[in-house]
Amino acid sequence: MKAQKGLLAVSLSLTLLGFLGTGAYAAEPLKVGVVDQQAVLEKTKEVRRVLEELKAFSGARQKLISADDEVLKKLEAELNTSESSLSEAARREKQETFRTKLEAYQRRVQDFNREIQTKQKEYADDFQKKFEEVVAAVAKREGYAALLDKGSDATFRVVLYARSWIDLTQEVIKEFDKRYK
Repeated sequence: MKAQKGLLAVSLSLTLLGFLGTGAYAAEPLKVGVVDQQAVLEKTKEVRRVLEELKAFSGARQKLISADDEVLKKLEAELNTSESSLSEAARREKQETFRTKLEAYQRRVQDFNREIQTKQKEYADDFQKKFEEVVAAVAKREGYAALLDKGSDATFRVVLYARSWIDLTQEVIKEFDKRYK
């Protein structure tokens, strides 16, 4: 499956390059550059700021979960230590209280995880939109017909080789930081 996606990406890239190299564009030299999207993601100030926001958001949720966890541990300890000294009705009431709090805790954990995933997706979508805008601006300013993502070991590599002078990653990072302070 991954190999098929890779072949499709390479085929599309070659088709794009072939198309751009014919017709009205044939009189102009074809400028193609590369950008390392992962490096842009790791090095821009905006992304670092967003990661700090996400960390704070997650941390606040984790504090609430930890507090709930402590309450549950205390209830469980009380239930275990006083089990023999409690009446059947009192024991059942404590067990029911524990069960109710445990269910609420589990729902809260699920809700918080969903909230965090939603935030992560929002941030990722926002980054992708901004990245595409910045890449387009840099490409137009520098006169490039196409900019390809270099890829990395963690993703599929579309570009297997590129001379360093066609790598516009640093220009994209600078433009990104300039636009999104």
